[in-house]
Formats: sequence, structure tokens, C-alpha cells
Amino acid sequence: MNITLIAGARPNFMKIAPIIKAIKLEQQAAKNISYRLVHTGQHYDKKMSGDFFEQLGIPSPDVNLECGSGTQAEQTAAIMVKFERELLEHRPDVVLVVGDVTSTMACTITARKLCVDVVHVEAGIRSGDMSMPEEINRIVTDAICNHFFTTSESANTQLLKNGITSDQIHFVGNTMIDTLYQNLEKLQKPGLWDHHNLQENQYYLITLHRPSNVDDPHNLSHLLDVILEETAELPVVFPLHPRTKKNLDEKYLNNPKLIVVEPMGYLEFIYLVKKAKAVITDSGGITEEATVLHIPCVTLRDSTERPETVTLGSNELAGTNPANLIPYLKKIKNNEWKKSSIPPLWDGKTSGRIIKKLIALYSNGQLTMDN
Repeated sequence: MNITLIAGARPNFMKIAPIIKAIKLEQQAAKNISYRLVHTGQHYDKKMSGDFFEQLGIPSPDVNLECGSGTQAEQTAAIMVKFERELLEHRPDVVLVVGDVTSTMACTITARKLCVDVVHVEAGIRSGDMSMPEEINRIVTDAICNHFFTTSESANTQLLKNGITSDQIHFVGNTMIDTLYQNLEKLQKPGLWDHHNLQENQYYLITLHRPSNVDDPHNLSHLLDVILEETAELPVVFPLHPRTKKNLDEKYLNNPKLIVVEPMGYLEFIYLVKKAKAVITDSGGITEEATVLHIPCVTLRDSTERPETVTLGSNELAGTNPANLIPYLKKIKNNEWKKSSIPPLWDGKTSGRIIKKLIALYSNGQLTMDN
């Protein structure tokens, strides 16, 4: 069985790394399985791409499509054109896509038009927010791929509502958590830790990149003012996404309480998550890592595609109005945060389940649903 693995943007790398390790374990067990790693180049600078490959032990891609710049439409088109050539030259038994970035959708469409099977890892999750490009990517991908590997029962339910048959849905868990468990003993203390004399449970960590939070400079300033006011005397570490950097008022760069830093590698960032008093974010993936690490997390969004991080985990939805943050930050400050648990099958063994299922599906010449 030959698998083409797609990685395009930073969230993909954390999901693809343990899948490659699981394939190598099956190869060591003399299973007839090989893979080709395609990097679309959607994230192309070293901090957003290269560092993650190095830290997570991802081998060099077999090909980099170098589709890094342009609008959503330009990037989608470039990926489709170049990935079509890739598939015509190296046709696999199945293409595996992960997550919900532009590369996920573009490669799925391209493969299906060439009648190549596609399996989607992290299928079925929905935020209900059609203003998010990721939501469109999820819907399109799940409408046309062949098999669906899910992280939660709510994702299973969503797929069944959309007419997907139960034999196409495989509840396996979360590959992001595989990566987390595989690297907990390798975490690296970032240089800012000693430079700013940080101490465990004595700082907040924030990440912001959603348009609703960062595209309006006035709104971004209001949000940061609330965070800085309500976190009392504790420092706030702020790794700065390129989108956010464009709209950040320079006064925050000189605020001694706010530690503004460049994006960092996975091992340094998770070190900070693990030791933070709390995380404030608008990212979906970070809420999963905070949940497994039992770190209080407040999400600055009106909806989430990962409801299990709220119903079971350590996450709460605060919405996009900065004023809504205040009661949540008071609970954190007073150590009154809710008790949390880890969702089912988030046990670090998801990738092994995925590859074993793929071997069962495709090693005996399984027909696609179109044949």
C-alpha cells in the first residue's frame, strides 16, 4: 500500500508527525506499506514550518510544492495545479489529509477528480461559523473524501447527519495528542524563561490570530488592555503571529508586563503551555493541548469545532467581546477553575489505530466507493 501524506501549514505538522512514526513501526513489522510526504509550502518561513519539521522528527518532504503566497483563491489554485502533476507522476493507493487548512481542501479536490481515494484525519468537526475559511475547508473535504478518521463522538454524529455511512467513519482519537505525549520528555525551556525570570503557574500565555480579534487595531488594543488589567501583577507571554504583528500598537512592545516574542518552535511553546497559570487563545488546537495538560484555557471565539474541550476539558468559550473575558480571568486569578478530564481515545495511540485501519482497508485492493 502506497500513501501520499499532505502537510501544508503548522497545524498539519503536529498531526502528520506521529502518523509517519506509526507507518515506520508497521514497516519494521514487515508490513507492505510505504509513504510519500508532500509539503504544499502553504507555511513557508522557518518559524512556521522548518522548525517544526526538525523538532518533531519529520523527514524531509519528498516534494515541496512551494505554494506559499497569494490570496485564498490563488493559493488554492496553485496547490491544485501542482498537486495534480504530483499525483500523475506518483499515483498512490490513497491520499491522507489532516485538519482543515487550505492544503487539506485543495489536495482532496485534486485527488478525487483523479479518482484517487482520500482519507481525512480529524474529520467531522464543525464550528458553525462560515466566516472562517477553515469551516469551508472542512465542509468541502468531508463532502467528497472516502474515509473519515474522527476525534470525538460529536464529529461522528455530524458526519452521520451529513449522510456519511457508519462503515466510512472511524473513531480513533486525536493525533495532536499523540505528538504531545511523544514530546513531553523533550520539551525545551525557551530563552525568554530565564531572561524574564518566569516561574511555573506565575504567568499567562496568549495567542491571537483570528481576523475577528486582530484585524481591527482598536479591538486588538482593547482586548490586550483587558488582559493586562485582569491578570494583575503576573506577566503575560505573547508569541506574535505575523497577522497580529501588523496591527499591534507599538506601545505594547514597551509594556514591561507584556512579553512579546516571535513565533517559537513546538517544544518551546508546549513548555510554556504546560507551566502557565492559564492560556488565552483563539486557536482550536491549543485548546486540545491545554485540555490534556489540565491548564485553564479561555477561547476568544463565539463557537468552537472542538466542543469536547469545553464539555470535558479545561477550556471555556468567552466570545469575541473583550468584556466577556473578565469573569473568566477572575476565576483563574482566584484558583476557582472547573475540574477537567481528557476526552475518550486521546491517549497517545491514535496514529497506530489509523495506520492499522488503513492497512485493513487498502492492503487487499479495496475498491473505492466510486467503483
